[in-house]
Amino acid sequence: MIYGVSTIVARLLYFIMTPLYVSKYTPASYGVFTSMYSWASMINTLLAFGMETTYFRYLQKVDERDRPKVFNNSFIVISFLALFFLITASVFSNNIGAWLSDGGSAEETLNFQRYVQYFALILTFDALCVVPFARLRVEGRPVRFGLIKLINIFTMIILNLGFIVWIPVLISQGGAVGQWLSSVYTEGWIGYVFISNIVTSGLTLLLLLPQLSGFKFQVDRALLKNMLTYSFPILIANISFIINENLDKILIPMYLPDNIGQRDVGIYGAVAKLAMFLSIFIQAFRLGAEPFFFSHAKNKNARTTYAVIMQYFVIAMMIVMLGITANIDWLKYFIKGGDVSTREEYWSGLFIVPVLLLNYVLLGIYINLSVWYKLSDQTRFGLYISGIGAIITIVANYYLIPRYSYVGAAAVTFVAYLSMVLLSYFWGQKHFPIPYNLTKIVVYIVIGIILSYLSYYVFNHNMIIGNGLLLLFMAMVVVLEKNQLMRLIRKS
Repeated sequence: MIYGVSTIVARLLYFIMTPLYVSKYTPASYGVFTSMYSWASMINTLLAFGMETTYFRYLQKVDERDRPKVFNNSFIVISFLALFFLITASVFSNNIGAWLSDGGSAEETLNFQRYVQYFALILTFDALCVVPFARLRVEGRPVRFGLIKLINIFTMIILNLGFIVWIPVLISQGGAVGQWLSSVYTEGWIGYVFISNIVTSGLTLLLLLPQLSGFKFQVDRALLKNMLTYSFPILIANISFIINENLDKILIPMYLPDNIGQRDVGIYGAVAKLAMFLSIFIQAFRLGAEPFFFSHAKNKNARTTYAVIMQYFVIAMMIVMLGITANIDWLKYFIKGGDVSTREEYWSGLFIVPVLLLNYVLLGIYINLSVWYKLSDQTRFGLYISGIGAIITIVANYYLIPRYSYVGAAAVTFVAYLSMVLLSYFWGQKHFPIPYNLTKIVVYIVIGIILSYLSYYVFNHNMIIGNGLLLLFMAMVVVLEKNQLMRLIRKS
């Protein structure tokens, strides 16, 4: 609960910044923001090298006296990769920036070169935080975990407000301070958001230094070899997964003309923020559930427990999906932009939000299903499944983005995630069967999709009707799950 609440609060606070961004930046500028963070997500996955999951798994596989070796090995691997990346990105920042600007003006090229240098620091700091954060979860310290996350986001918010709001106010007031600030401040420069992120990520790493107590720069080669054998398929699977999640936002500016590409990826990135509530829920679940899955694996009823978790997780996701769909008409004001024309540009993409929510539902199901290959040490299947999804994403985006822009991208993501869910389920039932109540799960998903479709597309996102359909779904859940809910209440 604490993991979930702290994650949700932190992400909601970050979500509050979205209205500020879209009011201060045009869709094209916000497109740069979306593209850079999409690249960052992909690189961050590479630097983490699957060590978070590997760390959890090998703490269960080794004797207790060898657990410090697992931590040492995990942190050394990530530290080496982070340092190598920082040096490489810094040396080649000019070349990378010129490539990202794609023939833009000299000013745009210079900006992208700076952005590369900024993200080199951000990603290095974030990578070094991976294992210390995992150690907090293993040690059962969710309060400290959540506190650091909240400090992180509050720092980010304060710095953003300083750069984007308070400094322009001081400049408008004039005086010696205002005149000096006006000489060094660039109005509408997205780079201030990235600078804020550098400071925030660095502070987070400092706060996590106590979790490095006992660390020794000593490599257990035999253990490291086994850990890398386990983590490499997870790395490839995670890269493939991030490709499914972020490649479209990178390709849209590349596959469409400049004046359309950056605008469309900005619109796509902004409306995707409305689906973030479901993404937050899934992330919160993963943070708490993954260590539980590993620690619970030796219990005789573990697989039955996993099946029950899946069923109620799907119910919860469908409720969130319906809730967001029903309330888009007021949620859209979080991305209203700075003036009427900008508002209409951002709102033109709202129709895709129900599809993005459904994609997140499929993603959540896949994350839950993936427990089977992690617990059975068959991580190669994660590679196969995510690899197939990535191939679908790459090939289909090539054909659909130039024709349908972000609509095609959303459709591709749906097909990729659905394929991954089906493959994971069928392979999982063959190699590590879990008694999921497939009939109930499918019924909840199908009814949720139908009600979402009616709410947005048939009843024209009328909030009263949409929330009525949400209540109808919740009443159906209570009726169908009455006996199980009563048993859970009695146990608690």
